[in-house]
Amino acid sequence: MVTPLKRILVIVKPFRARDTVDALAGFKSVQDVTVAECRGHGRQKGHLELYEGSEYRITFLPKVRIEFVASSFELEEIVTAIRNAALTGRIGDGKIFVLPLAAAHFPEVA
Repeated sequence: MVTPLKRILVIVKPFRARDTVDALAGFKSVQDVTVAECRGHGRQKGHLELYEGSEYRITFLPKVRIEFVASSFELEEIVTAIRNAALTGRIGDGKIFVLPLAAAHFPEVA
């Protein structure tokens, strides 16, 4: 029997990344997680900074992108765990994208 899989993409604030990845550790279907630093622009609108007396606007703020594949059967519990780990209650908490996955091929270990 083939387990239906979903591709899950999570964007969080950098200081919430470790907690979010740790929250995924308890799920059997989440085995490999990819984490990458990135920058994003959204409702936060950035902020002003001073550099050598000049003001400039920072519009792309640092974020962390977490990506993995998981079983459709654990999806609701996984999304709830991510929300609990990543939520700060402020603008810019990020997003959780759940995407269909047509196929996944895992290389065999010799």
